[in-house]
Amino acid sequence: MPFGLRAQLASAAAWSPNPKNPPLYLDLPTKDGVVQQDVLAKWAANAPLAFVDQYIGNLRQYRAIAMDVGDQDGLRVGAAKLHEILDSYGIANTFEVYSGTHTSAVAVRFQNFVLPFFNKNVCSGKNCL
Repeated sequence: MPFGLRAQLASAAAWSPNPKNPPLYLDLPTKDGVVQQDVLAKWAANAPLAFVDQYIGNLRQYRAIAMDVGDQDGLRVGAAKLHEILDSYGIANTFEVYSGTHTSAVAVRFQNFVLPFFNKNVCSGKNCL
């Protein structure tokens, strides 16, 4: 299955689930070639730039926030804007632009950056790593 289709299905599962729409139990932004405005509205409402301002209090409670994005990634501009917004609110976060696309060296990035980030910053019970 192509990455773009997997990403769309994952987004739909998160942002437009539908327990009455088997077999995938989700709604897509188009149905039979027709744009579904209600589904698009759900997706737009779940875009980080759309909701970040209303969750600043919750974001302040995070122990750490890290973002990275490829220099050829279609999400680069939005990710940079999200970083700027967090900075403007004084919320500590790290932001890195790496060489490549959205999926470039994803296994290496998880091994060398994502997993060590979680290892360092996730708390469990009374003991924090």
